[in-house]
Amino acid sequence: MTTPLMSLVWTDHVTGRRGFLVVDRLVRGVSSGGLRMRAGCTLDEVTSLARGMTMKEALHYDPEGRYVPLGGAKGGIDCDPQDPDAYGLLVRYLRAMRPYIETLWTTGEDLGLTQDLVDRAAAEAGLVSSIQAMYPLLDDEAAARRRLADAFAVDVDGIGLDELVGGCGVAESALAALDRASVPYAGTRVAVQGLGTMGGATARFLTRAGLTVVAVADIKGTIANPRGLDVEALLAARDAYGTVDRGVLRPGDRELPGDAWLSVDAEVLVPAAVSYAIDAANQERITARWIVEAANMPVLPEAEELLAARGVAVLPDVVVNSGTNAWWWWTLFGDIGADADEAFAYTRRSMRALVGLMLARAETDGTTPRAAAHAIVADRLPVIAARFGWYR
Repeated sequence: MTTPLMSLVWTDHVTGRRGFLVVDRLVRGVSSGGLRMRAGCTLDEVTSLARGMTMKEALHYDPEGRYVPLGGAKGGIDCDPQDPDAYGLLVRYLRAMRPYIETLWTTGEDLGLTQDLVDRAAAEAGLVSSIQAMYPLLDDEAAARRRLADAFAVDVDGIGLDELVGGCGVAESALAALDRASVPYAGTRVAVQGLGTMGGATARFLTRAGLTVVAVADIKGTIANPRGLDVEALLAARDAYGTVDRGVLRPGDRELPGDAWLSVDAEVLVPAAVSYAIDAANQERITARWIVEAANMPVLPEAEELLAARGVAVLPDVVVNSGTNAWWWWTLFGDIGADADEAFAYTRRSMRALVGLMLARAETDGTTPRAAAHAIVADRLPVIAARFGWYR
């Protein structure tokens, strides 16, 4: 990979806080990548995420599908999303980035932001949509926009379809790895860090598949029960930031320190909250067999090397959490309709095929799943460039 096509640093004239936009690549003149807001967000972080988006787009390339991959990009704002100034800052950032959102960058929710909030702020900033740069690529813009709007209006058990498809993809990634290793779902224990949109949906799908969630962590700490947690009760007791009301805990549920999820007895760990959660020091506490990266960049490279040496497989974020982004475009381009069952079936089929390809490549090459994913991307990028053109 070469250096990004474009890298911007923006300083808010009201608060002095900084925002970033990195466009790693353009395919057909457009890039895709969400906008995150968190205290401490940096340009280096956004640059890595933008590169990851290029990989996610390439990994989902299907020459038979209507959805054609875009380039990768990412936005970031250095602010706590719960700060009183956060919303005004978001509006001003989007207003400053408006020329890019209108022409080459399609964006949406990411860490710290919901799609509803992004949409409201985008409208206030004078934008038609956070994905309007995509519209010229559509055969029938009106039909495509209506289809996506209809999909966002679908809910399952009171939860929006858009909040569930990403977790469906993460869960299916974990299940594909278990199947490949011939590990039964019953008796397989899971610990999840973060019970927001992605973590919560992942916990729900894994529980319904027959796995046992024995620990979840939020900003208040870790909730654990070796016999299994009542995931549905915990999900129902979350606030908008994924924090669980401890009033719903059962007698067997224990409250532990925030990092206790790392060392609980579980076969599968799902970091679904923040980047850089697992480092060279705390990886020593992990006894799980698989780490499934629902968050972006939760495992630092040096930690992953040490984990691999101990036989712990890290299923990388560029594959595992790519389902939400792909679902947007599958729906917009018309590969699927605004239907939950169709969305889940398509997501499961696509993620299982992709994870299977990655794990088979890792086994053949004698390398890690992440290295295998990079190798698959390296194979596909020239094909995409030759067919559609791109700008480095």
